[in-house]
Amino acid sequence: MNLEFSIEETVKTRYSTRTYTDQPISSETKEKINTYISTLSNPFSVKVSFKLLESNTSTNSEKLGTYGVIKGANNYIGATVEKSELALEALGYEFEKLILYLTSLGLGTCWLGGTFNRSSFKNAFEIKENEIFPAISPFGYPSSKKRIADSLVRMVAKSDHRKPWSDLFYNKNFTKLLSLADAGAYAFPLEMIRLAPSASNKQPWRILQDGTTYHFYELQAKGYSTSFGYDIQKVDIGIAACHFHLAALEKDLKGEFKKLQTPTLDVPEQTEYIFSWITA
Repeated sequence: MNLEFSIEETVKTRYSTRTYTDQPISSETKEKINTYISTLSNPFSVKVSFKLLESNTSTNSEKLGTYGVIKGANNYIGATVEKSELALEALGYEFEKLILYLTSLGLGTCWLGGTFNRSSFKNAFEIKENEIFPAISPFGYPSSKKRIADSLVRMVAKSDHRKPWSDLFYNKNFTKLLSLADAGAYAFPLEMIRLAPSASNKQPWRILQDGTTYHFYELQAKGYSTSFGYDIQKVDIGIAACHFHLAALEKDLKGEFKKLQTPTLDVPEQTEYIFSWITA
């Protein structure tokens, strides 16, 4: 299947951009972005809404509040969804697909889930009361000048480190690790999951191969989502699903996501079944 960009190249190119230049984004590029947003969908049949905000100056943008994490950004995207089953997963899926598209256009982005003033952005984006508003991202042209703050954030979040296969992927049960050989053609989609971004780089996804089915689980960090009023790590599961699905499409691996009855397996503590990928 022809995709708008190479999933492997784009995933490996993307990084969290926290400092931006004042180079404006052309109207042609903005039109491409809006057109791409209009085509977005997700495998869970959940409506996700995107809102774009352009600030006249980076000073006005900073007044919105990103607690010093972002510098120089004049453009932001926010995503909202109404509360429903798999809503946050759907939002994570579509938002990550959009972020990968922006990366393919040469634009920098940065997932923000906790480090932005939700109240000020909620007013600026005109978010409705019935909408969950879990994340935003600045977008623009990355600055070649890195701030000390950039390095500190990356160091604290361990942004450059991803968990090994042995921490993430299992075969038939959670006591048997999945080897590259046993993963076969699905080693590539799983590797794209392994490289995915996540809140505080916690990488909460755990994937269990069961024959030709891949069960997606969330390893919940104790107390992590308490302050949000919803489980923000479910957005991360949606990001993982996006990487997996796009990689499968790129390799012409057919299948679909379905939420099954919870598989009758012994699972580690704080581990929740989310959905499955069933190969065709």
